[in-house]
Amino acid sequence: MNSKDNLFNKEEYYLNRELSWLEFNDRVIKEAKDNKNPLFERLKFLAIAGSNLDEFFMVRVASLKDQVNAEYTKPDPAGLKPKEQLNQISQRVHRMVHEQYNALNRGLLPKLKKNNINIVNSKSLMEEQRQFLQEYFDSTVYPVLTPMAVDASRPFPLILNKSLNIGILMDQQVEEGELIFATVQVPAGLPRLIELPSSLEKGVELIFLEDVIKMNVSSLFSGYKIVCASAYRITRNADLSIEEEEAEDLLKEIERSLQKRKWGAAVRLEIEQSSHAALVKILRDSLEIHEKDIYHIKGPLDLTFLWKIYRRKGFEHLKYPEYIPTIPPVLVDEEDLFEVIRQQDLLLHHPYESFDPIVEFVEKASKDPNVLAIKQTLYRVSGDSPIIKALAEAAKRGKQVTVLVELKARFDEEVNIHWAKKLEQSGCHVIYGLVGLKTHCKMTLVVRKEAEGMVRYVHLGTGNYNDITAKLYTDVGLLTVNEEIGADVTALFNMLSGYSYPPELSKIAVAPLNLREKFLELIYREAKNAELGRDARIIAKMNSLVDKHIIQALYYASTKGVKIHLIVRGICCLRPAIPDVSENITVTSIVGRVLEHSRIYYFYNDAAEEVYISSADWMPRNLDRRVEVLVPIEDKGIRNRIVKMLTIEINDNVKTRVLNSQGIYHKIDKRGKQLIDTQRYFFSLASKQWQQQQRERKQLIFELKTMCGATTMDKVEEKEGGDSDGKEICHH
Repeated sequence: MNSKDNLFNKEEYYLNRELSWLEFNDRVIKEAKDNKNPLFERLKFLAIAGSNLDEFFMVRVASLKDQVNAEYTKPDPAGLKPKEQLNQISQRVHRMVHEQYNALNRGLLPKLKKNNINIVNSKSLMEEQRQFLQEYFDSTVYPVLTPMAVDASRPFPLILNKSLNIGILMDQQVEEGELIFATVQVPAGLPRLIELPSSLEKGVELIFLEDVIKMNVSSLFSGYKIVCASAYRITRNADLSIEEEEAEDLLKEIERSLQKRKWGAAVRLEIEQSSHAALVKILRDSLEIHEKDIYHIKGPLDLTFLWKIYRRKGFEHLKYPEYIPTIPPVLVDEEDLFEVIRQQDLLLHHPYESFDPIVEFVEKASKDPNVLAIKQTLYRVSGDSPIIKALAEAAKRGKQVTVLVELKARFDEEVNIHWAKKLEQSGCHVIYGLVGLKTHCKMTLVVRKEAEGMVRYVHLGTGNYNDITAKLYTDVGLLTVNEEIGADVTALFNMLSGYSYPPELSKIAVAPLNLREKFLELIYREAKNAELGRDARIIAKMNSLVDKHIIQALYYASTKGVKIHLIVRGICCLRPAIPDVSENITVTSIVGRVLEHSRIYYFYNDAAEEVYISSADWMPRNLDRRVEVLVPIEDKGIRNRIVKMLTIEINDNVKTRVLNSQGIYHKIDKRGKQLIDTQRYFFSLASKQWQQQQRERKQLIFELKTMCGATTMDKVEEKEGGDSDGKEICHH
């Protein structure tokens, strides 16, 4: 431990990781409650918050329960033992769930009804609708149902993780006795929301599939009196335990482990609020679940059903207006992407700037006869990835293609196994990650034979090579032919594909080799400058801040006078504004239309500003247990652009929330101030650039028509798909 660390070892200097994450999810719910957001976007935020909680229970709560069962009692940096954390989590999540359903029942469902989307229950059905549902149940639902009763000869069945089920209590009607329990899984293969014949002229009426099953549950158990039928849902421990050291084949070991995820120990039970007490007791005892882990839900279980409504056609006016990502001006009408990168480094800012140039970078490399080799890391990719197709095409053309597919990317394991096999079949050299480490860095290396010799083209980014999430996450990526960066990336790929230890790296820092030391060095350098009376400043933008040693270094820098602004979207275990400790540290969080995902680190360095982009957050897992990369931005124009981006985010007063020393986030008082909405600003900038490109294209076509004649250019225009006047793509 560094001697400086001892100064900041008190428990009251730290926030609990899990409780901090729950505060992030609370910020998502607040976006669902914000009337300034379009109605369907509010539905989306509520669905995201529900999905977030699922993963939180499957991984984080499950891990804490494992610790309690193993009698692990070591406290976290904030002084909370695992059992204490679970108790506080339960209290916080019960309040959160109440807030979720309050937002749904009091805010969103009435507004949906006003917009002609009405979710009805069985009591409000018209006769025509009842007949329609009866026919639908008999023909479509009934054949796929499997009712399962529990008695002496039939034990309690295994209930699938996150599946929606109906618990039923029955009476034999013959003699007094114990009630009989049965359960029916709601078929996941059928639509959760059923559209009804409606009297509404322009809108729709919907009913939940589980309500239709409950209406007909007596037909599943003839001869029995149905006492109650209630929907319930179980969340199970899904934190995979993989014995990498003993695994002869990592791919097969992960495939086996994925099956265990479906049947892990129950960590949460959600059940309708109106459920019979006897039904709740049967489920609680059978699942061996604690009372504090039971959530009585006032409304439909599993809020991810809101995605179905969000994706309905015909309600685009209830969403953010569509936006079109811009293409950087230097790439517009430029056919030779390699020539552009040779001339200058390029920075792409997604989703405001299109991800297409990155896809094109790999696609062109796959077809270019001068390209000899392509190497790439893949952590999460889309279901129909154009990059995967390009890599496979490159291998078929005889190029040397090496792909590191991280099989341990949580909840993407199955997709990655699928793509790994496809790439191998195409002739690619596929590496399944490293034992004990996740490869999380985002890098592509293209080796091209040119007149002056071999040239290495490199892309390094903060986000995944996923063309879908690139439209939903904010990330930055650098395209460069910098020789030293190219040599570093080559050395790193050689380390990943073989047993070589990389030589001393010139430009990039790599976890777990030297990234932690690099960050600490940069932070302590600012502290030293401040001690010498120089201006000192740090701006760091990331997803999560957890690492204790980094936090202690920031506290130390703060006490020396370094001005520190942390833009942390999610977890933050650092407490700002503690007198004589962190009073020079400000922590803000932005939750908006798209997910803030980029990792950018700025150090003033006595006016010789340094800017870095990285795949790594300031978390122990990123610094110690993953392969991550930190790359310096050396192009002055790009560096200035990133500093401007950070400045805009620091001055956001619309979507920003500020963390206080108690771990509570609050909005900024905007009264009398010019409104600055970071994401709106960048969407607006992209819109203006796109419109400018359209105007320039029109002007060029006009000039060419004048020079060449209208008939010839009309044919060119028709071939290109026609001209466009453009449209507004930014929400105001």
